[in-house]
Amino acid sequence: MTALAIVLLVGLALAAVALAVRRHPPRSRRRGNRPRARTRRILFPFMADALSTPALDAALRLAIAEDATLVPVFLALVPLNLPLEAPLPHQSGVCLPLQEAIEQRASEAGVPVEARIERGRSYRHALRQAIAHERFERIVVAAAADGGPGVHVDDVAWLLDHAGGEIVVLRPSREPAMQPLRRPARRRRRAHVFGREHQTAALR
Repeated sequence: MTALAIVLLVGLALAAVALAVRRHPPRSRRRGNRPRARTRRILFPFMADALSTPALDAALRLAIAEDATLVPVFLALVPLNLPLEAPLPHQSGVCLPLQEAIEQRASEAGVPVEARIERGRSYRHALRQAIAHERFERIVVAAAADGGPGVHVDDVAWLLDHAGGEIVVLRPSREPAMQPLRRPARRRRRAHVFGREHQTAALR
């Protein structure tokens, strides 16, 4: 084989490789053009009378730092004289505006939100349901201080003993609870509960 033929063959091979790379770029390059999927999740349980603004802000700062999704979980109390899935119109009227307030604050911070609702006979029961049903790497919880609103110290101790992942416990100073948005009530609003689409109207 002459030197000219060898040069021509090498040139054709290099051209074929260049064409293949152009048509099928490396995976790392293709991935760089796509938004990175958020895999970490931060659980943020809250109650009707205890949505702490400092605790929420701390959860959002962590979500930003870790590129995580915030999972606010409304803990709904169901009286013993009612079935666990019974309609709860009063708590529905409280839950939805608070969830909207959280979503607005998270949107301003650029943090995605997956809202949840957990029912229980007590707040500890609802917390047990939440950690059993949800995937998360961290929990941010506001503890009650001096008899004020928040998760009771006994429930915080239970959470530390039974929940996996990292747990951040904040004891906010006494300040007014975060207020829900003043918006007209919607007849139906979808929320993700236990990874499925449910109607939050089920609380009603």
